[in-house]
Amino acid sequence: MQMNLPNKLTTLRVILIPVFLLVLFLLEEPMNRYIAVAIFIIASLTDFLDGHLARKYHLVTNFGKFMDPLADKLLVMSALVSMVALEDLPAWVVIIILAREFAITGFRTLAMEANIVMAASWWGKIKTTIQMLMIILVLLQLPFAPMDWIENIFIGLAVFFTIVSGVDYIVKNRQVLQG
Repeated sequence: MQMNLPNKLTTLRVILIPVFLLVLFLLEEPMNRYIAVAIFIIASLTDFLDGHLARKYHLVTNFGKFMDPLADKLLVMSALVSMVALEDLPAWVVIIILAREFAITGFRTLAMEANIVMAASWWGKIKTTIQMLMIILVLLQLPFAPMDWIENIFIGLAVFFTIVSGVDYIVKNRQVLQG
């Protein structure tokens, strides 16, 4: 199978996940956080870039349809679970985010079995962006006075948009549950 550029970017994102984790847990503080955040930002940018290129140049493939959302979830979930292990983030925040991701993945599986196409919503895009920004801010642990306050706002926003996007997704596609 010939890999197009969007699929190569998705594959790169998956490859960067263990690199991110190794840097975060094996290098010394605070350098581990700065390098891990740089890796996370690069991986996050591939998320936005691969989708844009695939749509713009008509390079959408079954591999991309399957791997792109999986790579996104693996990147965000590995960062979130790591942040619980580092005691940067309360476990309940991660549980809410993971529960939403598993629920929507199950919901998508039901939709596929019923041949229902479920479009991504702006709520989901906002959720992903806020989650990624929250991960970056919290991992950096910048030593400025208002940073704790800013981090808490982003944690709250991430939880809020996680819940809203999940509810929106199910409400807009409730015909999946009726079949």
